[in-house]
Amino acid sequence: MPEKQRQWMARFRRLRIRDRLFAAMIVVSLPPLFFLGFLSFNIARDTLTESILESNGDHLQTTSEVADLLFRNIINLNRFIVLNDEILDDLRNSKIRNSRELSEMNELTINRLQRVINSNSFDTRFVDSLCIFDNYYQTYCLGRPDNAGKYEGPDKKTLIEQSDWYREAVEAQGRVVFFSYNVLDGSTTSFSTVKLFRDPESIQGKPLGLLVTNLSVSLFQNVSQATRDYGHFVVVDATDDAVHILYPEAWSGPRDEAVTYDDLIAEWENEGYLVSDYRNVSTGWHFIHLLQKEELLARSNRIGTYTGLIAALIAVVALTISYLVSGGITRPLLRLKKMMVDWNKGTLDFNVKFNDDEVGTIGETFLRVAYQNMELDARLIQAELREREAELRALQAQINPHFLYNTLDSIYWMTRLKKTEEAATMALALSESFKLSLNKGKETIPVFKELKHIEHYMTIQNIRYKGRIRLEMDVEPDVMKYEMLKLILQPLVENAVYHGLEPKPGDGLIRITGRQDGDELVFVVEDNGVGMENIALIEQGYGLRNVRERLRLYYGDHCAFTVWSSPGDGTRIEIRFNPGKGGSVHVEGGRV
Repeated sequence: MPEKQRQWMARFRRLRIRDRLFAAMIVVSLPPLFFLGFLSFNIARDTLTESILESNGDHLQTTSEVADLLFRNIINLNRFIVLNDEILDDLRNSKIRNSRELSEMNELTINRLQRVINSNSFDTRFVDSLCIFDNYYQTYCLGRPDNAGKYEGPDKKTLIEQSDWYREAVEAQGRVVFFSYNVLDGSTTSFSTVKLFRDPESIQGKPLGLLVTNLSVSLFQNVSQATRDYGHFVVVDATDDAVHILYPEAWSGPRDEAVTYDDLIAEWENEGYLVSDYRNVSTGWHFIHLLQKEELLARSNRIGTYTGLIAALIAVVALTISYLVSGGITRPLLRLKKMMVDWNKGTLDFNVKFNDDEVGTIGETFLRVAYQNMELDARLIQAELREREAELRALQAQINPHFLYNTLDSIYWMTRLKKTEEAATMALALSESFKLSLNKGKETIPVFKELKHIEHYMTIQNIRYKGRIRLEMDVEPDVMKYEMLKLILQPLVENAVYHGLEPKPGDGLIRITGRQDGDELVFVVEDNGVGMENIALIEQGYGLRNVRERLRLYYGDHCAFTVWSSPGDGTRIEIRFNPGKGGSVHVEGGRV
């Protein structure tokens, strides 16, 4: 069996019995149902999507054919106009006219265009205007007051001949060319067709002028009714390098006229649209139907919703049944577990009754063992308390003889050397020091008295070392009022003197700082002595080991003893403890 499977089986076995039953019911009932719902949902969605795409394609083809009828009507209108003999004669005989002649000619041309339209019953509902340009680019328009629009001006000929639509019309050699914009003014509410007038009497088909027909985009609104019942109908001109959305003119959906047609379709699909496309024969434009997939799949989503509800109902039924079945099995076990947890927290009174079965036998046996264990614990605690008190007193008793031995040794040598005044001062300091250390038999001492004890000690040491050791104390005033275990700081100062400053030539400095950090008191004793490379050596020293053990015994788990030292940079010792609680002790080493 693979390692991962073994891990899963191990986790499953660690579950409660009731949880295992729940998991088994869920695994058996829910996955098949969810798989069936997922399969049904995907089949329904794919079928619906294919049906909608096929239906939209048929609608677009019908729309395109209806539009082709209207476009052919416009193409025929263009042909009848360019073949009208009167209009052709006017263009052959065109000349530069003054404004009065131009106005009269425009009136005459409008009447002739109107007769062509009326005599042949052309559908002009969507024709906004008709404009004829002669070879001098003089304009005669039906339905337009501004004639050549944006090209009207002294350089009209140059501007028109430089335009893209003019070049395309000339290259078409008389074929009607559709443009997705109004070539005269760039309006988005209309589009244009342009046809070149060619002289039928000329062998080379000499150009006589241009016919521009401007059509309203409302034409597409008329032909797209079937495709606008749901979704969006869009007409896109992708015949040039740029993509232009012709209809609707106020399109607010995703668009980017600088991209290719394929990029535009991909953009719509990324926006969640279902795209159907049909290319119009007359214009080459794309008739597109867009439908949001969320709207399309609203019905198929109901299948997923119903499946989820059914699965949830079955899950509730399965869990309810497994809960009822497993309750009779797990309830006695849970009572036994609760009793064990309460006992572990210290509860001594158990008001629990068990049935006469296997679980009941285990419970009664545990109760007997628990009561016996409580009696043993009480005896053990009393013994440990007596042992701890004895250890603490033994450690404290070891400190006083150690300090007394060193001081009496110094007094002895001063007396031998006839330094009676210094010996007297040292004896007085020793007496005051012992008075403070005895402290009327109490284990704790105020912080300010512990610091006074250090001052007496340093009086003795400065007599021995000719005053070359300077003591600085910086203790917060609020710290002075607290009680602390006595003879904690003095051994640290003694360690700094003998192991840090005595081997160092010249003067030395011992600095003591004290502050309050939350509920803890923090004292730091540091010197600028020779330091040490191996911090573990403090375990071999008598004084520091004694202080660390006394801290541990008295304050328990809420204290810390930390040492930093580096050769040549001195030693720094920090002790941290909670005056009202216990703490743990740890020793660390490293460079300052």
